[in-house]
Amino acid sequence: MNRSNPTVMFGFFVAVIVALCGASLLKGGFYLGKHEGDTFHLLQVVFRMADGQWPHLDFMTPIGVLAFAPIALFVKLGYGAGVSIFLAQTLVSVLFLPAVWWVAYSRMRGVLPYFFGLAVFVLIGALVHGEAQRSVSISMHYNRWAWAAAFVAIAAAVIPAHRPARPVLDGTIIGLMMSVLLLTKVTYFAAFAFPVLLAMILRRSFWVIFYAALAGAVVFAVVSMLAGIGFWQAYLRDIIGVALSEGRPNPGEPFGAVVGAPAYLGASLALIAGVIVLRQSLEMVGGLVLLVLTPGFFYVTYQNFGNDPQWLILLGVLLLAFRPKLGIRNGLGWDMGVAVKITAAVAFATAAPSFFNLAYSPFRHAMVDTADYTPMLPRATLHSDIYATTLRATRTDARGPLAVEGTGLVAFDEQAGRDEPTVFMGETLPDCELALGLSAWFDVIVADLEDAGLAQGKRLFAADLFSSHWLFGALEPLENGAPWYYGGLPGLRTADYLLVPLCPVTPDLRGKILAGIGEEGLEFNEIRRTPLYILFEPVR
Repeated sequence: MNRSNPTVMFGFFVAVIVALCGASLLKGGFYLGKHEGDTFHLLQVVFRMADGQWPHLDFMTPIGVLAFAPIALFVKLGYGAGVSIFLAQTLVSVLFLPAVWWVAYSRMRGVLPYFFGLAVFVLIGALVHGEAQRSVSISMHYNRWAWAAAFVAIAAAVIPAHRPARPVLDGTIIGLMMSVLLLTKVTYFAAFAFPVLLAMILRRSFWVIFYAALAGAVVFAVVSMLAGIGFWQAYLRDIIGVALSEGRPNPGEPFGAVVGAPAYLGASLALIAGVIVLRQSLEMVGGLVLLVLTPGFFYVTYQNFGNDPQWLILLGVLLLAFRPKLGIRNGLGWDMGVAVKITAAVAFATAAPSFFNLAYSPFRHAMVDTADYTPMLPRATLHSDIYATTLRATRTDARGPLAVEGTGLVAFDEQAGRDEPTVFMGETLPDCELALGLSAWFDVIVADLEDAGLAQGKRLFAADLFSSHWLFGALEPLENGAPWYYGGLPGLRTADYLLVPLCPVTPDLRGKILAGIGEEGLEFNEIRRTPLYILFEPVR
């Protein structure tokens, strides 16, 4: 099969970037269909970084600095949050372009390099995290970016080049992409570092390893100069703290289900079949490395919300890149070239619903009816360009138990083993969960604090999953806090107030947080109470 024209290939990749990122920008703002809470988490981190703060050093998060830095850059330059997200995805796509082009051109033939590049740029420029649910969302964008970097690093390390060796270029690409994984979401780095290194060792690409390590060392030095050497210690502390936390919600299915449940078994079997057909095709290195990649593929899928096996596209690419010449047969007489193609087709078919959802999400966004949306930050001026559906932003619905005295259901509730109610400072708190209306809920609470003269320049710790209140008014972000609650009591001792919601986003976490406060022996005085919250002031 003939090599593709490098100029045509580069032009195709540019056209893909322009189409995806251009479609996203057409509306002039971001119109979200779901995951408002995740968006508030993102905005907290981005705004703090735009003000000069560093993740891990100034606030707690297990997500790396590169997951947010491109967006924070455009916010710092004066763009609204919604447009900044689109510009950041465009910037990341452009920065990836030379590496994607080189890996595709030097290692793949026919239409395969075009598809590989398309898949990478779709992962970067999509407006949904994956799966087959159509609603647009920026949630977990860093998972998509990390998959894109993993695709490039793994392909560069595993697939041998068709052209003369370029160890400086190949090593630099692999080192930079692995650095992106480390500084975006460390789970990916941990899952794929050894398989990538093993592939280079088996290929005897020792100069590539040297230049990859050199590129990584340069990244380490640059980050250390900008943030200080303590950045790495703080990053590790956040990662370990989250990994050991009991309060961290399970991201999805148990690990065993991600491997063997009906929704995932087809993907798992395709991966196992891929290892077998490569080995029987006498592609021993490719088969062995794919086998070593298998636990990492499963673990990253388990760890990501939605448990979407994005590695299926990469599996199909690797299989087609390694397809054997005609005439190679296994012990059963099968033509292994055909077997490899069939296995790749199965991988692509299994990945199709998620891939197409990612690929046309920017175009769905371009066609959205904006009349159904309202700003997520109602009082914002510059950042009024990020929207949620009016129903989800303003309709405040809650969930609670029907089993109350007088219904006749209490005995059944006890039989079902409902958790004990949360008690704080001698008061039993309502068993209630906010299901809808985050924007309105935050806005009303903050407006009430402002009217009471309790907001200006103050910091609060919320006993809930989110502490996004400061986005809505005169409050200040919590020092050393966590934009998303992962465990412990980060920032509580620097807070002016403890806010206990009567109908929180996550009642279980409210209970864990308040239990932790009780175990610490901290004392508080109640200073305000409304139908939505109780406000406490610490006794110092």
